[in-house]
This record gives sequence, C-alpha cells and structure tokens, in this order.
Amino acid sequence: MLHYFLCSYIVTAAGLLGAYLLGEHNHDGSGLSCVFIVLVLAVLEVSLSFDNAVVNAMKLEKMNDVWRHRFLTWGIIIAVFGMRFLFPILVVSVFAKLSMAEVTNIALHNVDKYAYYLHQTHAPIVTFGGMFLIMLFLNYFFNHEKGVHWIKPLENWLSHLDHIKGIEVVISLFMLLATQNFVPEEQKLSVIISGIAGIITYLSIDGFTHYLERHEQQRLAKCAEGAACSGFVSFLYLELIDASFSLDGVLGAFALSKDIIIISIGLAIGAMFVRSLTIMLVEKKTLNKFLYLEHGAHWAIGALAVLMLVSTVKEIPEAVTGGIGLGFIILAFITSIIHNKKMERLLAKDA
Repeated sequence: MLHYFLCSYIVTAAGLLGAYLLGEHNHDGSGLSCVFIVLVLAVLEVSLSFDNAVVNAMKLEKMNDVWRHRFLTWGIIIAVFGMRFLFPILVVSVFAKLSMAEVTNIALHNVDKYAYYLHQTHAPIVTFGGMFLIMLFLNYFFNHEKGVHWIKPLENWLSHLDHIKGIEVVISLFMLLATQNFVPEEQKLSVIISGIAGIITYLSIDGFTHYLERHEQQRLAKCAEGAACSGFVSFLYLELIDASFSLDGVLGAFALSKDIIIISIGLAIGAMFVRSLTIMLVEKKTLNKFLYLEHGAHWAIGALAVLMLVSTVKEIPEAVTGGIGLGFIILAFITSIIHNKKMERLLAKDA
C-alpha cells in the first residue's frame, strides 16, 4: 500500500503545509482552518471520483508502463492545473466575454466576483460533463457482446439496444433537450451548445480509440509510432473522463471556500489519491478479482451524469452525489465477493 500511495502522502504533506502558510499569510490564525478545508475537499474529491478510478483502471490495463507512468505524472499536472484551475477560468472567460488574464486576476484577487461568474456558468459547464458521462454510460451497457451482467434482467435488455444504430446519441440528445427546458431563457443556448460539444467530444475520442484498437496490431508491426499514438489517445481519453468527473467537484468546492488556491490544493490531493488508487487497481488485477466492480462504477457514472443535469436547475449536495456513487461501488463489491464465494464452493464440490 505504501508503494502505491507514497507520492500521494508526499503531495498531501506539501499541500497541507502550503495551505497552512497561505492561510497565515492571508490572515493571522486562519492557517488551521485552511488545512481543515483542504482535508475536507480532498476527501470529497476521492469519494466523488472512486468510480472514476475504476473506469480509469479499465483503460490503463490496455496501456503500457510508459503511458501509465505519464498518466500518474503528466496526468496529475493536467488534472490539477488544467481542470481544477485553468478550465474554470477558460469557461468564465468565454461566457463572461473577458480575457483569461482578467479572469485569472479576478480569481486571485476578487474571489466573490469570480465565484459569481462561475455560478453564472454552472449550467453549461455541468451539461458538457453530464453529456460526456451519459454517452460513456450508455455505450458501456448498450453492447450485445457484453456477456457478464450485474443487474441481469435490466442489463441484459440494455445490451441488445445497440442493434438500434445511434440510439445512444438519440437518448443523449433527448435528455439534453429535456434539460434545456428547465434552465433560464438566457442560458438555454449555452446549455445546448455545451451539451452537444460533450456528445461530439465523446464520439470523437471514442471513435478514434476504437479505430486504433482495430488496427493496433498492424500499426505496431509497422512502426513504434502506432503504440505511441494509441497510448496518447488513451491518455487523452482518460483525461477527458477525469475532467468530466471533476467538473461537479470543482463547482461544489466553492461552497467550502472561495480561495481558488486552497480549492486547487484540496482537489489536487484528492486527485493524486484517485490516481494512486487507479494504479493499484491495475497492478493488483482488482477488476479481474471482483467481477461486478466495473458494472457498479458505470451505474455510478450514469447516476452522476443525471445529477449533473439536474444541478443545472437545482442544487445537489455533494454528500448526495458522492454517496450514491460510492453506494453503487460498495454494492458491486459485496455482490462480487458473494459471487467469488459461490464459485469457490462449486469448485470445491467438483473437486
């Protein structure tokens, strides 16, 4: 365990120290309160992203050691600086029609104004992530080749829907149209554009990934660039999944603190633990040992996506979002253990 989480412990220690010093610098005596906020944010990030770790592990199993290492190193930089700091600034810049430099200055020196702008762009942000995750959820279960089912009657029925070409896109668009009916008039267009962008982004990355998987052997036989390209696309795919998971957490974090640096530190610690957990799941072959864990993670993704769309018009507490996702994971874990024990008893009888 220490081997897998050593970097996470180091990041945690450095982050807590930085949060304390920053708090004391901003206001004498507030260092410990900043440390507490960072710890709460880290725990929330892990609880919200546990299903993310399972999904990431599925993809990482197909990646070589080089790209796994890059996911843990380059990926954490992208996840923390890119998605937890830079992406919200970019979104605010686009929708508020301000330069990124101006928005960055507001985020660092006028936290209330930045929180206001971020709140105004909440709906399009979560719609993008929600549509991306809905597509991920539907494409997993709409697959007639998927032989293992957790919730058997329902999943067996869903698996045959892939015979209807484009059904995932139709359902996603229907959900998007239903969502935009409830948002304020001035946000309808931005919500529709963001939702369509989420669907297109998923289809583009997923389509290119499948193309590379089909031609991987030929490409690898010809040149090493095939492996590099395949690894890069899988890396990009993982980063987009992580981004979609992180959107809700980034926005919800402002309920605890309006200091973007403190928020980034807390989410960075959580993101690091999620990545360490992902690597552990891959190297210990956990998904092979617990048959239904993958299914539970995707049901959690579906629930999170729906909650993100609901949050465009009604605030959803972080405890509800994290609790539902964690609940699916725990149920899948328990039923996997029951399945394993049943198989052990059958093997013992045959012996």
